[in-house]
Amino acid sequence: MPPHSLLVLLLQVGTLGLLALLLGLLARRLGLPAIVGELCAGVLLGPSVLQRVAPDLSAWLLPHRPEPTHMLDAVGQVGVILLVGVTGTEMDFRFLRRQRRTALWVSGTGLVIPFALGIAAGLLLPGALRAGHGDTAVFPLFVGVAMCVSAIPVIAKTLADMNLLHRNVGQLTLASGTIDDAFGWFMLSVVSAMATSGVTTGNIARSAGWLLVVVLFAALPGRPLARLALRPLARHSDPMPVIAGTAVLILLGAAATQAMGLESVFGAFVAGIVIGSSGAVDLPRIAPLRTFILAFLAPVYFATAGLRIDLGALARPVVLASAAALLLIAVLGKFAGAYLGARMSRLNRWEALALGAGMNARGVVEVIVAMVGLRLGVLNTAAYTVVVLIAIVTSVMAPWLLRVAMRHIESTAEEELRLVARLDGDRPDDDVQPVRATG
Repeated sequence: MPPHSLLVLLLQVGTLGLLALLLGLLARRLGLPAIVGELCAGVLLGPSVLQRVAPDLSAWLLPHRPEPTHMLDAVGQVGVILLVGVTGTEMDFRFLRRQRRTALWVSGTGLVIPFALGIAAGLLLPGALRAGHGDTAVFPLFVGVAMCVSAIPVIAKTLADMNLLHRNVGQLTLASGTIDDAFGWFMLSVVSAMATSGVTTGNIARSAGWLLVVVLFAALPGRPLARLALRPLARHSDPMPVIAGTAVLILLGAAATQAMGLESVFGAFVAGIVIGSSGAVDLPRIAPLRTFILAFLAPVYFATAGLRIDLGALARPVVLASAAALLLIAVLGKFAGAYLGARMSRLNRWEALALGAGMNARGVVEVIVAMVGLRLGVLNTAAYTVVVLIAIVTSVMAPWLLRVAMRHIESTAEEELRLVARLDGDRPDDDVQPVRATG
């Protein structure tokens, strides 16, 4: 690497990291998810602001040549692969099994309805939002995936901030979001394979075959192999060996699915699930890895994602109208799906709306979907900007909507308690039947 290229790369990563830190802290101070500020760091340095205000500085710091762009992208890709892998280690499938009936209903309808609406919208969107990708079927599928995903990190943070993690609504939201997360990575991998190899019967069958191989490997020999690799490292009093081993397995899992023609984040997610469910690693021991990823690598990735946002595209009426329509479809589709599934599971309407509010947050997952679509040439800059803005708006909406729904849930519960107390007070003593002991 030439010395000047190394200098530019170090300045890029340092500048993006600093701005992401400052704006992420500001976002938290304002009660917003940190990802909002981190994306705004990239917006400030990208075509929306810096390129318009100081084009010479922008051209020097962020040159539009392939080599420096690819080097910066490589740093961000390593960060997001490790982020998705660590998220996979924290999936609690025992909890999911306890809530499986309601969670399956809520997540199933919460996936199918927005996915179908997204595909329909993708077929009808104007050419201004379409990239020049050859296969016309891939773009609607990408839009469908973007509309149906949820984001566990944003959901968990929102529920924790509102002290709802251990409430029934919080647990069901997390369980349903876990299924949505897994489906999102799975579908992203399928659609990415279709985008790279073409939409033909043979290519779809090949991708499905590789996906089956990945799932079977994870379900059968994956966990014993993870235990074999990580238990000797976990015996050390120093946590560094097991942290390094965890990171290596996540990167190798990502490399494996990338070699299969699938998406690397899918392999990282599966590797994380295998590591977390193997029992070989005490999760608190790898907490420093998670801390470094969330504190630095992930913010740099999201700031890099923000560099691709061009808010000037929204000045075009057709793009702005499409953005409004897609946001409406995303919100209504997720709410309708979650509401229907919750009502079919005999939850009341406010509990159903609370689930919809939590599941509506798309955050991290949708940003990654958008980045993949842009990288593969499925989304153009305008479409990418619209999808990322939907991720931001839905993540900001989630806490407010949850508070409204939870206020009504608590009010309804208090009314029911008062009614029960009043009925108990009005009941004559003669109406009280003795309770018989049973053997």
